[in-house]
Amino acid sequence: MSTPRSVLVIVPRRIGDVLLATPLMRSLKRAWPDTAIDVLVFEGTEGVLAGNGDLREVIIIAERPTITAHATLLARLWRRYDLAVSVIPGDRPTLYAWCAGKQRAGTLLADRKSAWKRRLLHHWVPFDDLDTHTVRMNLRVVEPLGVTPVAEVAVAWREADEANVKAIIPAVGKGQRFAMLHAFPMYAYKEWHDAGWAVLAAALAAKGMSIVLVGGPSADEKAHAARLMQSLPEGAVNTVGRLSLSEVGYLASRAAIYVGTDTAVTHIAAATGVPVIALFGPSNPVKWGPWPRAFDASRNPWKRCGTQAVGNVTLIQGTGACVPCLLEG
Repeated sequence: MSTPRSVLVIVPRRIGDVLLATPLMRSLKRAWPDTAIDVLVFEGTEGVLAGNGDLREVIIIAERPTITAHATLLARLWRRYDLAVSVIPGDRPTLYAWCAGKQRAGTLLADRKSAWKRRLLHHWVPFDDLDTHTVRMNLRVVEPLGVTPVAEVAVAWREADEANVKAIIPAVGKGQRFAMLHAFPMYAYKEWHDAGWAVLAAALAAKGMSIVLVGGPSADEKAHAARLMQSLPEGAVNTVGRLSLSEVGYLASRAAIYVGTDTAVTHIAAATGVPVIALFGPSNPVKWGPWPRAFDASRNPWKRCGTQAVGNVTLIQGTGACVPCLLEG
């Protein structure tokens, strides 16, 4: 196709989904430097795109919008873009693409129920939720468009983010070694036990690192962090609920090591190039393992189960017959 003047990338899902779509956004920008690229995401996920220089605008819609809000969005999007790209194979993302783009591309299931959605797109690729990593799945969407894939997860921050992190955590400004831990995932089935975190933190402190605990602003996460802090080494810093996602990205880039569960923060840390240890439970690493920095887009980084090391990431997971069970809870 000819170079579009404007593109809308549609990723209405969780923070991790939005972050792992940034390689697609970067691929489009590298292929078409003068093209304006916007992205449509759910409210609450936009923070992971702060400071992203590939984007002109981030458009936000509530996960469950009112009829009025939905109508306003559709009117705003109507045929505004030369190209709309959806990386989520659901009804709403496909309808958004049909509404927004003069040309449309996306991922879809290759089943009978999705036949009507295929009629709304000019180009579509079969969505694989089992054997293709999310980064690679997203990049497949641009292959029919003649765009060279760039498998680079984009994590960005601003000068104000750096200043705030240094004010909250003096060790960062002084260049001291610290370990960054993210102990509380959004879903309980991804958790590790508190005793394990305490033993790990003590071992890291014995190697001369201070401990920095990170996490989101939910009341449950703050309560968990407060409880865990009681068993962490003296001098540990609790930043849970105090840092934006872009500030977390900057913090990760300065850490000596990062350890976390299967969360968006772990993906952020992996993208910065810091040594990462990712603790996986029932999730499928082939699909959701953290994308190692500078990894080649031609293949998946991870096998189905078991402890593995690729690039700057070590993924720890059991090897039982039920792993990965793929069951949420």
